[in-house]
Amino acid sequence: MDTVRLRRLNRWQAEGLREDLADLYVESSAPAPGEEFAGRQKFLGRLADDVQLPGFDMLVAEAAALTGCVFGFPVPRDGSWWQGFDGPLPQNLEQLTASGHVFAILETLVHPHRHAPGLARRMQERLLSDHQASLGVTLVDGSDRSVSAAFKDWGWQEVGQVLRRPGPTALRLLVLPLGERTAEHPDGLAHNDRTQRPE
Repeated sequence: MDTVRLRRLNRWQAEGLREDLADLYVESSAPAPGEEFAGRQKFLGRLADDVQLPGFDMLVAEAAALTGCVFGFPVPRDGSWWQGFDGPLPQNLEQLTASGHVFAILETLVHPHRHAPGLARRMQERLLSDHQASLGVTLVDGSDRSVSAAFKDWGWQEVGQVLRRPGPTALRLLVLPLGERTAEHPDGLAHNDRTQRPE
């Protein structure tokens, strides 16, 4: 892990690194033969949209070459990110969102042959900590069991599903609580004084 350096990039720096990031996406996602180009193009399209989101932030891991990447944005306080949630939204998620302490992880990439154990989790926690988040959230394709399993190995918990258009597509909603676990909040879904943003 000593040879891996973490570095934050703003949206302009991320756009300048887009081709390298797309290469990392293909290397880390192991697409079916013949699907590499289509997957790469879809990733570039998502990245072009994501860098425009308010508060977009990216963290890259570098050794001799680009080794990993995680990026996301602060979830808007108005609750719009939760549209399509299947069922009533848990009150603690609603409260944390309204207080501005939720950060969405949009993509996590780690080179399969170069990463040190725990690099993905380390990058995610660092990005969430940099944003003083009490909760990380992400959406995972409901049919992609390997990605869901990886996130759960990194400590994420599934709390429901979200239906998004076009489709509608069913996505698993996963959360990574960063608050202290107490008798009152055994799931860690509470305000964390160390990570709360000043009002």
